[in-house]
This record gives sequence, C-alpha cells and structure tokens, in this order.
Amino acid sequence: MKKLNILHTESSCGWGGQEIRTLTESEGMIARGHQVTIACPSNSNIYSAAKERGINTVALPINKKRPAALLAMLRFLSANQFDVVNTHSSTDSWLVSVALAWRSSRPGIVRTRHLSTAVHNKKTTQWLYQKGNDFIATTGEKLRQTLHSENGVALNKMQSVPTGIDENRFVLPQDKKQIQAELALPDGKTIIGILATIRSWKGHEYLVEAVAALHRQDCHILVVGDGPFRPTLEAKIKELGLDGQVTLVGNQDNVVPWLQAMDLFCLPSYGNEGVPQGIMQAMLCGLPIISTDVGSILEVLHHEKNGYCVETKDSKSLAIAIEKLLDNPSLREEFGAYSYKHASANCTMTKMVDEMEAIFQKVSK
Repeated sequence: MKKLNILHTESSCGWGGQEIRTLTESEGMIARGHQVTIACPSNSNIYSAAKERGINTVALPINKKRPAALLAMLRFLSANQFDVVNTHSSTDSWLVSVALAWRSSRPGIVRTRHLSTAVHNKKTTQWLYQKGNDFIATTGEKLRQTLHSENGVALNKMQSVPTGIDENRFVLPQDKKQIQAELALPDGKTIIGILATIRSWKGHEYLVEAVAALHRQDCHILVVGDGPFRPTLEAKIKELGLDGQVTLVGNQDNVVPWLQAMDLFCLPSYGNEGVPQGIMQAMLCGLPIISTDVGSILEVLHHEKNGYCVETKDSKSLAIAIEKLLDNPSLREEFGAYSYKHASANCTMTKMVDEMEAIFQKVSK
C-alpha cells in the first residue's frame, strides 16, 4: 500500500467532535506510516491541540472566505506536494477547491461532511459538492442519503464513515463506585451524564428540566464539557433549584474516567449532529443511552435495545425515559451491554482509519 502525504485543512477555530475526529484520524494515519499535516488558523483550538500531539501543523489565515485567505492557500499548495487534501469546514473546503480548480496536476480532494445542517442548492454550492472535490465522506449514512436526495450528489461519490473511537482508551470500568469516589461524585446516587460542548442545540437545558420535574434525590447530573451556553445553563440550574444536584466539571483532557463514572448517558440534541462522538464513547464504556432522532444518531442508538429515543425539545418525554432507567438497574445493565457490543463492532478508531485510508488511496493523485 502506498504511503501517502496527507493534508487536513480546518478553518474552524472552535472545539468539538469535528476537531477531535481530525486529530484522532491523523494519529491513526501517522501510526500506519503516512505523513500528515494539518493547516488551520494559528488562533484555532485544533492548532494548539495538534501541536501538543506532535502532529505537523501549519498556521494559515483561512478562518474567513477572503482574498488574503485564498492567496495564502494558493501559495501553500503550490509550495508543497500532497497526495490528498481532506477538507472539513465550509470555508476551507471553498478555499482548497478554488485554489486547485485550474491546476492540471493536483492532489485528490476529499470533503468530510460532519454535520446535518442543510446544504443550500445555489449553483456555487452545487459546484463545491459535485465538482469541487473527488469524494465526500459523511459521518453517518443519513447525511449521505440527504446529500443525495436534497442536493443531487451521486451516491457512488460518497461513503458514510462514522467517527471512530479509540477502543484501547474507552473501555468498560473495572470498579465504577471507586471511580465515582475518586472523582468526588456523590455517593449512593445514580449518575446521569452528558459529555458535549455546552451549546444550545446539545439540549443541556432539557436534561436539567427533566431531572427537576422528577423531584428525586437519588440521582445526580454530571456535565462534562464547556462552551458558550454555559452561563445560560448555570442560570437555568439555579432557577430550578438544582445547585446541589448538578456537577459541572468543564473540559477534561481525559474524559474516560468521567464516562466510566456515569450510570447512564443522555444527549438531548435538537440539531447539527452527525453521529456524536460522546454517544459512541459512552457506548464503549458500556452505558445505556438516551438521545433523539437528529442527524445520524439512530445509527448507533437503537430504541429499547441500548437506550431510548425521545422527542427533541421535550423535557417530559426525557423525564419518562430517565425514570425508567433510574428504576431498573438490570435494564441499564442490559442496554449497556448492547451498547458495548455494537460500538466495539462498528464505532472503533481502527475501523474509521481503515475506511478513510481506503478512500485516500482511491483518490490520491
């Protein structure tokens, strides 16, 4: 198999599953002997994170669609030879596709589509998706089918490659009670966890509303992650009188013990998802899942097999699902076992890198 020189581009300065996937995939490719470079703005979160992981990283001013950004991309691609360029956000996808559009000899271009937000059918956008790249990887099959039915992208030009979770790190806990004690979580409570950037559409507010409606003292909410919606969430927690029943721990360098400390995982998202990494990480840690039919979530959440699918923006249906699992430890165990089995077979880093490597080999020039 040919050893490839791979470039990832990322214009986003934020932090979430998209950036984590790019880093995880890069590490997997490097471990297989490929060269990997990440080009991104110097003030982006992925820039510093990639540097910390020892991934070759180049700072480019590509956070906005503007002439200076296009010129920087043109110069960089002209000065370096890559076999394939993998773009990730809208802005860097535009910059790469335009910069390479008139080159007679160019690297293959793969666009990874991470989110379920609508793609407009303007002529320029149609060009970007249908002509501006060689192949599209989506993070879920539903996203692939939507791009085909609503935007006319050929199915044979796309493949669903779910984000892979490192199966060597995210493992079943040896002693959940001990982990809970080490993390100073309350003793004797069922821990309802959420791991996600605190954005409005992740649904944190519906989770706290649901728990407040139950009026139960035998459970505790664990919020792992940070984000722009945190002040609003903290105000909601105070308003509902849940100050003593919620622990917010912010971003964590190692989220594994926090997931292992949870008894059930809840992500009441109402938009913008592919297949959330937090759900798959929780599944590999053997947790039952409560979430919604958004993006491609139902490709990993199988209703009444490893958890419950509830309505979006509906704290009442969420409360019902939570209570069922609070009252039935054996059902939590049954759902958690299914989660682990399914994620081990379908959601691993090894599987993701295998599939992306095959795509890169196919399109490399």
